[in-house]
Amino acid sequence: MTDSSRRALLAAGSATVAALAGCAGAVLPGGGDGEKPAEERVDRTGEATVTVAVGADGGFSFAPEHVRIDAGTTVVWEWTGDGGGHNVYAVDGSFASDIVAEAGHTFERAFEAPETVEYVCTPHQTRGMRGTVEVVPAGDD
Repeated sequence: MTDSSRRALLAAGSATVAALAGCAGAVLPGGGDGEKPAEERVDRTGEATVTVAVGADGGFSFAPEHVRIDAGTTVVWEWTGDGGGHNVYAVDGSFASDIVAEAGHTFERAFEAPETVEYVCTPHQTRGMRGTVEVVPAGDD
């Protein structure tokens, strides 16, 4: 192998590694720490059921993006029909919906214990389509 071939091969490998590193960082919102400033979270504590739009704001976001709920609350994600096929996929793998484009489709999950769950739309996560559910003990304000 010539020196120029080796250089070309190394350059291609480096570009691939850089591209993959960029993808890995795209999965977790906020750099992967799971914490969002309180002013960015929509406080829905005290509600038994909370609805999150899938495909909001031009089709490529969740609304609200970051929500705070009580333990025991059910979150219902409802598709708007905008932006093509979407899903709701927990980054930790604890839940996942099917990829659906149809308006009115719903997916729901009850959150029983305090935790913060990050989730993405896998087809659109590189476009920033991600959110979090912060679950606090019931009655915590």
